[in-house]
Amino acid sequence: MKIGFIGLGVMGYPMAGHLQLAGHSVCVYNRTASKAEQWVAQYGGSQASTPAAAAREAAIVCLCVGNDDDVRSVVYGEHGVMHGISEGAVIVDHTTASAELAREVALEAAAGGIGFLDAPVSGGQAGAENGRLTVMVGGAQKDFDKVESSLRSYAQCVRLLGDAGSGQLAKMVNQICIAGIVQGLAEAMIFSEQAGLDTAAVLDVIARGAAQSWQMDNRYESMLAGHYEHGFAVDWMRKDLGMVLAESEKMALQLPLTSMVDEFYAQVQAMGGSRWDTSSLFARMQAQARGATRLPQTTDRDSVNE
Repeated sequence: MKIGFIGLGVMGYPMAGHLQLAGHSVCVYNRTASKAEQWVAQYGGSQASTPAAAAREAAIVCLCVGNDDDVRSVVYGEHGVMHGISEGAVIVDHTTASAELAREVALEAAAGGIGFLDAPVSGGQAGAENGRLTVMVGGAQKDFDKVESSLRSYAQCVRLLGDAGSGQLAKMVNQICIAGIVQGLAEAMIFSEQAGLDTAAVLDVIARGAAQSWQMDNRYESMLAGHYEHGFAVDWMRKDLGMVLAESEKMALQLPLTSMVDEFYAQVQAMGGSRWDTSSLFARMQAQARGATRLPQTTDRDSVNE
């Protein structure tokens, strides 16, 4: 089938590639046109000059952009998806955005006879490149049935979890877990260092037991090496945790661990780590242990660079 794909960042680029390699006819749009040209040269398919053009005659239109404002721009804008998509098609939004936005776009799409699924992903750049993502989906069963087999071209798990917004809420659950695990790993590693242990050896041992986690398996070596110029940026994690905390406030629910880790990420930003991987919580712990860096105490969420 023809599929439109909007947004060729570190996640969207390989995801669109998997769709093309699976035999679909993929038309891509990216704000920086040279990235779309590069994609076409690598995978084939075609390139559009606007989101509307990419959506024209497509059975599925996938979005993978930055935040709520970006989604609104590519969907509603003057040359947005809604100006090109056909009745009966389905928009699949892989952006990590708010549940409120998902419900909003679902209603707007339904008014035009168009399906909408909020479908944020987990698994990082490596998961996207290897076709091993997890996709958390919110929306109608009939729309999910139309797209499930296509999404499996880049996913090891695709699951419908409820009505519109459910996928985004599930992604928030995912980010709460990650925040706590990374902070726990950072604390364990600094404890090991201060105790004079061979931290690499210790982690290799405990990774074979109950302490094992994806973060430990995939990040402890780069953390020990002080290598953070990769992975999922602190800025984006703070964006995600901001949505988590906003939703929890609506529920009158306190999330003390999540709030604390969000504050720690604000301190990493102040250290110059806005684009570092989320595992850079360890750099904060090392600076604190050395006493070489005064860690700012701030709860100002305006410091998030979205």
